[in-house]
Amino acid sequence: MKQNRRTFFKQGLTGALMLGAAPLLKATSFAVEAQRPKASNPFKLGMAGFTFVNFDLDTTLKTLQQLDVHYLCIKDFHLPLKSTAEEIKAFHEKCAAYGVTGYAVGPIYMKSEQEIDNGFEYAKRVGVKTIVGVPNYELLPYVDKKVKEYDFNYAIHLHGPDIKTYPDAKDVWDHTKDLDPRIGMCLDIGHDLRNGRDPVADLIKYHTRVFDIHLKDVTEASKAGKGIEVGRGKIDFPGFIKALRKVNYTGMCSLEYEKDMKDPFLGIAESIGYFKALCDYI
Repeated sequence: MKQNRRTFFKQGLTGALMLGAAPLLKATSFAVEAQRPKASNPFKLGMAGFTFVNFDLDTTLKTLQQLDVHYLCIKDFHLPLKSTAEEIKAFHEKCAAYGVTGYAVGPIYMKSEQEIDNGFEYAKRVGVKTIVGVPNYELLPYVDKKVKEYDFNYAIHLHGPDIKTYPDAKDVWDHTKDLDPRIGMCLDIGHDLRNGRDPVADLIKYHTRVFDIHLKDVTEASKAGKGIEVGRGKIDFPGFIKALRKVNYTGMCSLEYEKDMKDPFLGIAESIGYFKALCDYI
């Protein structure tokens, strides 16, 4: 029954999007659940900017608007670190025209104190309070200093077995638990699973240091795992959503879709639709 329901959600969304009929989705795909009230969720749905590395800002924002997603983690290929005040203002105005808010910047890789300085100043000029960053381990004391100075949350993005630094949630926790409580993680649930961890258990265990979440699904719970549409892989999404409610996570859950990145749109739509359906009805 669970698998049939999953397939039903996905097929309904894909068909609706292909027809350009997103409003039809609520009237058809979820009709069997119409008698049930929608669940209440403390978290918000967003999009990780890296999903659109091959596309300009207009395409990105139009896609979010069509999907009824209103939050974007800003990547520097859409708003460069050296952007002027005028360019930042124009960026925000364009986002607002599509009903989108840039809620954080990053991931930004930081290999020196100067790059950390640049990243914090960039976030300040952009007007956000969260940096998704990847600092070298030896720079964490300096990140601690800057967090105290700027009063920002610093969410370290974990990368699974592909990169030695910060492979999973436990590693980020072990390196940050004795630092300022505003230093934590961007919990990438796909990479966490690929490094042999349980993202549901890690969310519950480390939730006080989870400041951003990257949603994705993967084909295997190992380094061989590849990105796939949400709901088709190994992540326990019903369990994850229940865990989000259990710990009262009030931050962003942002899709980072990494399959078919040169033609991602149907996969993004399927992933968003499946996740929204679960959030509404489990």
